Amino acid sequence: MQHSVFRFPRSIFLPFENLPAIQRLAEQVEITMPALTDAEKAEGWKLIFDGKSLNGWQIFKGQKNTSWEAKDGMLHCKSMNEREQGEGNQLSDLMTSDEYENFELSFDFKLTADANSGVMYRVTEEFDQPYSSGPEYQLLDDNGFPNQDNTHYTGSVFGLYATTFKTLKPVGNWNSTKIVVNKNHVEHWLNGQKIVEYQINSADWKKRIAASNWKDAKGFGQTPKGHLDFQDRGSEAWFKNVMVRSL
Repeated sequence: MQHSVFRFPRSIFLPFENLPAIQRLAEQVEITMPALTDAEKAEGWKLIFDGKSLNGWQIFKGQKNTSWEAKDGMLHCKSMNEREQGEGNQLSDLMTSDEYENFELSFDFKLTADANSGVMYRVTEEFDQPYSSGPEYQLLDDNGFPNQDNTHYTGSVFGLYATTFKTLKPVGNWNSTKIVVNKNHVEHWLNGQKIVEYQINSADWKKRIAASNWKDAKGFGQTPKGHLDFQDRGSEAWFKNVMVRSL
């Protein structure tokens, strides 16, 4: 992954007494914009977030965007207390305008304390909620968020498959993720390690579905092609280097 870097100028016109401290801060701040390496381009990767806008994205079912912004080269989901007053507790998932069938999705994420988020794939707008159609790569502050279900931790298939041993960097650090979906075969990766592997519509899948919250959700996991959906659960989360390639 190559990056184009914007650096703040060393000299800016500010009140004299604040200038030294502000200059030192400016020298430390870099805004990194996403860019593909030649090797990534040759492998078929495509950036789906340009680092400066939400072009190519839309809110699930056309709801009002209360949550998402492009900020400093990153995709930012605001915390509830950052949102405009009067918006209440409305949540709005952000999803790709394009749909994907067989693909690899790669991105980096950073969570805040007690955060709960996730990324769903092959999502349709047929149902009231994106999780009614698309399985979810769960994102969670594993140590801080109150949880006792091992299928709710980071990297799990939410509510269905727990992860194997994994290396998750602490809250406030960047973690790297990859999701591989090829026909009915799905893999979840975290920091270079495969942590979940499963087969949609296998005997094991059907057994787990029958014992889950999706036992009556006939369309769950059944669409062969759909959107990539970044979940808004009211927690602050950051994403960067969001790219995909078709298989």
